[in-house]
Amino acid sequence: MRFIIMHKTTASWEAGAIPDGQLIAAVGALIADLKGAGILRAGEGLRASSQGARITVSDRAPDVVRGPFAGGNELPAGFDIIRGATLDEALAWAGEVGKVLGDAELDVRPVTEPSDIGLGGKPKEVRSRRFMVLRKATAATEAGVALALERQESLRRLRQHASVDHLTAETMRPSRRGRRCKNTVGGTVFTDGPFAESKELIAGYVIIDVPSLDDASRWCARYVTVVGSEEADVLELEPPPAPCPPGSPAFRA
Repeated sequence: MRFIIMHKTTASWEAGAIPDGQLIAAVGALIADLKGAGILRAGEGLRASSQGARITVSDRAPDVVRGPFAGGNELPAGFDIIRGATLDEALAWAGEVGKVLGDAELDVRPVTEPSDIGLGGKPKEVRSRRFMVLRKATAATEAGVALALERQESLRRLRQHASVDHLTAETMRPSRRGRRCKNTVGGTVFTDGPFAESKELIAGYVIIDVPSLDDASRWCARYVTVVGSEEADVLELEPPPAPCPPGSPAFRA
């Protein structure tokens, strides 16, 4: 089973702090152990919200709020990672996602690259960067209601024929299947879902493949301590979509 551990930001990270050598080494050791256990599937950090924007799509014109922004409904339902030239380009694509979903709120923030935290320079030939387009949870997603088939197909086409370079997508299962880890002076405290709407912005994540929520929680206890966050959520991920068989309409699109 695949689980995502998403840790919450701090005032220091939101202010643009650069991790020191000790933190980089501790995170590196954790990642090495996850890889050594054969369970790491992905992991990224996010830049401060001051470098991103929030877009709300409804029956009116899309409403865009430039960062920094305070936490509101920060319970995630899923995300895409894309590569684009600018934040505006990423926002335009996120707006198209919002139209497909209907009423939707999405956050767009740059993914942290090694050069952002002083680990080497940015390659001169790279003129774009990665962005996370985070979809917020709704009553429907929390109830486990699947997106209508026609909307699923529209979203698939949008990803396949994106104006940006679409890299990956993930969908979380309802938070009632997850667990929240709080880092306290007395140790890690766990609370089973469902979760109320978290007010804390997401700072980064890892995706691991382990047999159970209990296994994922044990890794979360170490993870939340290493990254120095007060809170992290463990959420189960939907299985990745199966490839379209040759000859199907989706395959021919």
